[in-house]
Amino acid sequence: MPLSAPKLDDRHFQDLVDEAKKRIPHYNKEWTDHNVSDPGVTLIELFAWMTDILLYRVNQVPDLHYIRFLEMLGITLKGPVPAHTPITFWLAAPQPNTVLIPSGTEVSSTQTETEKPVIFTTDVDFRINPPNLTNILSRVAASDPSKKTYRAQNIRRLDAGFEGFEVFTSVPQVDDALYFGFSNDLSHHLLGFEMEFDPAGGAGIDPTLPPYIWEASTGDSDTHWEICEVDMDTTRGMNGIGRIRIHLPAMGKYKVNDMEQFWVRVRIKEINASDEREGMHAYRLSPRLRKVQVASWGCTVPATHAQKVVREFLGISDGSPGQRIQLKSHPILERKKGENLVVQVESGPVKTWVEVENFSDSSAMDLHYTLDSNSGEIRFGPAVRQPDGTIKLYGAVPDRSANLLFEQYRFGGGQEGNVQARILNTLKTSIPFIAQVSNRQPGWGGLDAESLASAMMRAPAMLRSRDRAVTESDFEFLARQSIPAAIGRVKCLQPSPGDAARVVPGQVYVLVIPRLPKPEGKLDPQLLTLKPEDVAALSDYLDQRRLLTTRLDIRPPAYQWVSVKVKMRSAPGSDQSTVEQEVLSRLYRYLNPLTGGPDGNGWPFGRHLFISDVYQCLQGVANVLFIRSVEMSSARPDGAPVGDPVESLEVVAHGVIASGNHSVEFV
Repeated sequence: MPLSAPKLDDRHFQDLVDEAKKRIPHYNKEWTDHNVSDPGVTLIELFAWMTDILLYRVNQVPDLHYIRFLEMLGITLKGPVPAHTPITFWLAAPQPNTVLIPSGTEVSSTQTETEKPVIFTTDVDFRINPPNLTNILSRVAASDPSKKTYRAQNIRRLDAGFEGFEVFTSVPQVDDALYFGFSNDLSHHLLGFEMEFDPAGGAGIDPTLPPYIWEASTGDSDTHWEICEVDMDTTRGMNGIGRIRIHLPAMGKYKVNDMEQFWVRVRIKEINASDEREGMHAYRLSPRLRKVQVASWGCTVPATHAQKVVREFLGISDGSPGQRIQLKSHPILERKKGENLVVQVESGPVKTWVEVENFSDSSAMDLHYTLDSNSGEIRFGPAVRQPDGTIKLYGAVPDRSANLLFEQYRFGGGQEGNVQARILNTLKTSIPFIAQVSNRQPGWGGLDAESLASAMMRAPAMLRSRDRAVTESDFEFLARQSIPAAIGRVKCLQPSPGDAARVVPGQVYVLVIPRLPKPEGKLDPQLLTLKPEDVAALSDYLDQRRLLTTRLDIRPPAYQWVSVKVKMRSAPGSDQSTVEQEVLSRLYRYLNPLTGGPDGNGWPFGRHLFISDVYQCLQGVANVLFIRSVEMSSARPDGAPVGDPVESLEVVAHGVIASGNHSVEFV
């Protein structure tokens, strides 16, 4: 049973008034008018009100002691975490020379009378380079339908528009492609193609739904190619004169026709049932390209919800220990390399000081300071009197009259940085040739500073683990503390002694499910794997806290994909599309590794799925007369069902349920 802290005094205002009135006959028998309108009673109520305030303050003493205890343990409130999003910069026109987007460029949302702008700054320098096109190849079907051949095209003649050629096979086939080879890396560029096609070619398609996709080479990886987002396409499916602009991902060299370059291609895709329902058709004739010119129209740069302050003057040191200095802006984000305090003495050397968590291990010669991320307060080491009467300095003291400067820091962060797409549209830093900016993806990852109540809840787990990973709960707690903005769920599994013959001794598996912006819908399998940089950060954090003999393995869980088909009847007069949407929403939310399961906190690790669970999930859906049947089967990561319907799905101990494609049929 939980321990309940008693109040030091549980009396309230009315209790004090009643107690005072009971004492009136003992001290003043002549006073018989005890009505509220009596002046004496008014004075009693006034003193009772003042006493009630004092008692309220007294009752805060246990909380004060608890907070001081947390400080003694070294538990401080965690600062905010900034959101991240890529920012796209569009050029007013292609430039013949490189255009620099410097690090720290500020982009914000539109400021209104009631709302302040949300400001993001770019993380790295980015150079928009003109593309160096060196090869154009067309891949077409050979006499053997199972093979493809490459045909090289003359770039100079295409640039001048002297002649044209058929982009694909005369009757285009799936995987026919047109390749553009570049000698320079165009990663994250906005690449534009000025194209002129013969209007007589490219027949048979809907110009608004062309059956092709743009892809870029990503190196000699398992995928080789990544689909590019199309910014604009005015060629009407390669049937006239127009522009095509695409956003390139991170590129890598790839060998095509024995030529290793950075490649961009447009490829005929396979038209599936969904595409057919939308009205997509295949080419009957190949488009004929007469002229092409390539240029860079912009770039996409990673940005963080933060503002940068450079060389802020903090004041002059008075030479005393334990000085406290306040930064102008806060909360302060996690410090990076080069974000330090410097002390400069007139006609003397500039000394760089180092930030530490506390001064417990600091000597009188160490140039140490502490920085509170939430308040922005800088503290220098104190001087403490020892039992023998001597004074010990915990950290050096800046010289008297020395100038104190902070080289660079970033402030901001919080959930307000989780903005929607297209919100960041104002360029606050002037850059030549830039026409517009925007975030094509929503901001994600921002967290507010930790509250005092959260820190109090964290204290018991911190005391149990003592910042050391030994038990399963220790690994789970510390993993969540390391990168809270990136981790949605974590589960630690340690093989039992009976399994020692099949596993490496000391092996510990940490299963991590990433935190996602909208986890309640259908999830992309690629998003359910932690990013490599987050895995590296988590591994480094746990390696510092694990036992020497522990072997750490950080991996995603085994996802058991499931597909459900529901046959039901809706109530007369109801909107079937609304009913279908509600049923699918419940299925995707319930059969979910982050929001599913009986408690809504994610499907439990190792819990089997039964068809009765699906029926229970669908109970209470409005405007449903009855559910005739539920067919449940395994599914591939792409969502397609596999095999025959089953009554139950077994889940391994290191696995969770995830939704494939669900469907509803009305009977």
